[in-house]
Amino acid sequence: MDRATRQLPGRRPPSEPPRRDLLPRAAVLIPALDEEKALPAVLEALPIDRLHSVVVADNGSTDDTASIARAAGATVVREPRRGYGAACLAGIRHLSTLATPPATIVFLDADHPENAGRLGLVLDPLARGADLALGVRVGPGGGTGNRHAHARWGNRAVLLGTRLLFGHSFRDLAPFRAIRMGALERLAMDDRDWGWTLQMQLRAVRNGLVIEEVDAPHLPRSGGRSKISGRLGMSLRVGAKMFYTLARERLRAVTPPEV
Repeated sequence: MDRATRQLPGRRPPSEPPRRDLLPRAAVLIPALDEEKALPAVLEALPIDRLHSVVVADNGSTDDTASIARAAGATVVREPRRGYGAACLAGIRHLSTLATPPATIVFLDADHPENAGRLGLVLDPLARGADLALGVRVGPGGGTGNRHAHARWGNRAVLLGTRLLFGHSFRDLAPFRAIRMGALERLAMDDRDWGWTLQMQLRAVRNGLVIEEVDAPHLPRSGGRSKISGRLGMSLRVGAKMFYTLARERLRAVTPPEV
């Protein structure tokens, strides 16, 4: 068993909602870029009135993403500098400056309402003692979920590199995840682009966080087109960034701190 992974008992069926005491302390953070078609279904599936907060980090949208989010009761944080990580960092900055910050942040894609309706998948592992919970993308009957072949192979290559360089076997680079606020602060995240999810997982291993991976349903987008897997050229660019992140984080792991 990997050093940062622990099997946690008492897993409940995925369809069972999270314990009520978790929701008021959990914030949902949704990075979004031109997601006016997909976002409404996600926000409708969220129990917004029971959560600490819902933040949509608008990454320079030119459509009605921001107005749709506000109308649904979410807080909109604008980050015009493009980049998935940049949007996440903007949302985290907002949440960390609140008078009462959340205890947990759930990261959620703007195009998958099935995850929005199953927050317990990633919140319950934290209630059992995990620091980071990852929702591994699987299809309704098992398998790899709704991902293009080139995206699946790229994902496997990056995960193989992670195992070889960091000695930890992950099943996915899952965008649907939850992390304790204190644990997130320890990671000192700084990736502003597509290396964000990988950087979080690598730094979680390095910092000895307790990590649990759980199966999460992965269905077709609720609207629009994927900005990564929907385009082969973009998938190649993202893959290159992932391998750059692997190399960068490995060098950080072996470079002694300055005195």
